[in-house]
Amino acid sequence: MRIALAQVDPTVGDLSGNAALTAAWVEKAVVAGADMVVFPELVICGYPPEDLVLRDYFLADCRQALLEVAESCQNLVAVVGTPLREDGMIYNAAAIIWNRQVVGWYRKIILPDYAGFDEKRYFTPGENAVVVEIGGTRVGLTIAEDLEGSGAAAVGGLSERAEVIVNLAMSPYYRGRGRVREEKLAERARSLGTWVCWVNGVGGQDDLVFDGHSLVFDPQGGLRARAPQFEEALLLVDVHPQAGSRLHRGLPVTESRTVNVIAVHPDGSNDAGSLPAKPAVPPPSLSPDLAQPLSPEAEVYSALCLGVRDYIRKNRFEQVVLGISGGLDSALTACIAVDALGADEVHMVSMPSRYSSKGTKNDARETAKRLGAKYYEIPIEPIYTSYLDCLAPFLDSDTSGVTEQNIQARIRGNLLMALSNQFGWLVLTTGNKSETAVGYTTLYGDMAGGFAVLKDVPKTLVYRLADYRNALGPGGGPIPESTIRRPPSAELAPDQTDQDTLPPYELLDEIVEAYVVRDESPDELAVLGSDRALVRRVVGMIDGSEHKRRQGPPGVRISPKGFGKDRQLPITNRYRK
Repeated sequence: MRIALAQVDPTVGDLSGNAALTAAWVEKAVVAGADMVVFPELVICGYPPEDLVLRDYFLADCRQALLEVAESCQNLVAVVGTPLREDGMIYNAAAIIWNRQVVGWYRKIILPDYAGFDEKRYFTPGENAVVVEIGGTRVGLTIAEDLEGSGAAAVGGLSERAEVIVNLAMSPYYRGRGRVREEKLAERARSLGTWVCWVNGVGGQDDLVFDGHSLVFDPQGGLRARAPQFEEALLLVDVHPQAGSRLHRGLPVTESRTVNVIAVHPDGSNDAGSLPAKPAVPPPSLSPDLAQPLSPEAEVYSALCLGVRDYIRKNRFEQVVLGISGGLDSALTACIAVDALGADEVHMVSMPSRYSSKGTKNDARETAKRLGAKYYEIPIEPIYTSYLDCLAPFLDSDTSGVTEQNIQARIRGNLLMALSNQFGWLVLTTGNKSETAVGYTTLYGDMAGGFAVLKDVPKTLVYRLADYRNALGPGGGPIPESTIRRPPSAELAPDQTDQDTLPPYELLDEIVEAYVVRDESPDELAVLGSDRALVRRVVGMIDGSEHKRRQGPPGVRISPKGFGKDRQLPITNRYRK
């Protein structure tokens, strides 16, 4: 039996576009000789649809889009993720389509409510397992956590009825998740004694990136097929259920659940009508794809590029603008923007002040030149001077205090937003996770913009990504070596460096990772050998900057816990450990 896993990139709310996308990939599966094609979770509406599914008219339009897809489904069975309203309930469901008709449904059982997920707010859990019998082969259906999570109950009963289990997923990316998934799914295949075919969507949706990386495992847990990361693909595999499946070995299961069996027979004996006959000569055997996983830096860089590209395109922007300072963060952001969108779509603006060094001004110009992007220079000194003159009665004689520094950052933010208003360019901000964590940012200044490319990228990783991008070339790469080696500085005061205010980034990033991502207490961090006073100072900076982060733009999430839906803390909060 040939199964096609359609690793596609839907757009939330674009029902007609998603229906057309699904129908096009159905046709590709037919041409490839597939008996069954499986699409990602909620492919009809895009994932996550959030409060859209609370609108009755949205659900009705989803149903209509699904019926449009059904019209394209001939010569194979299609399993398509969609929301389902039924008897006053809303389900995260999979429609089973055969011979242009929806002949059955599977309703997701395990609804996640961790990290940024909130499916229990929207959906009712399903109760029954579903098996589709296709020409004598029994295929069990699951959605995401039904197979991936700790919900063995969701697949209980399937392995005694099914020889193959398929899983529809929209599983967000974070660093290293691919390896974790492969280990978990291999174990599932071994423990269930079935083939496991896992299809994941791909693409960017606000702060989430879905990496694809669809997988097929045999009943012994052996990896048989792997789709590429961060691109659409049709993963094909010929499964041979008689080879070691639990059904044929007669092994018991630990938990049973009511199993609905939907039989689809190519000879036309099913009540729903006849499936047009397969060609007398079966398609030639195939060697399944086994795409090689990307290196850690390549993986993150690809995720950032995809997240930027989809955010821009899906929100109907065409071009972007960013401030380029000659520092590393803005240089890396510029590289990602150009690689994601093309040099013609990226505008870079240098806005030097009295404190900008000759080296950083030259590096800003050189980075833009190497990338082939449009470059402009708008000195801010006249504007800055006018601000100081207006505020002179209220300011100290020293012009390098925090107030004066923030004025410079806000002037730059205003200029970028003015260009955005004038030309319709989306402003990309350039701050990294380390700065965002501790509030080493300026509200309405460097935080002003529509999308924060490096929002979840710690500074130490910024360095590794810069070296990775330069290694791709051409030549020595787009980022001047002086940009990478120069001590980081906001250049808002004389001889300023980041380490005047912050601990070394190596230490800061360790504290942020432990406190923000792993939720360790300051005392636990101190036990690990960090200076207790320093830890408490950094933790205080993180806690005290929640109001800033709440007002910042969305950005690509690449860690298990980014700033946003993953980490929801009150702004007004006096609790301190």
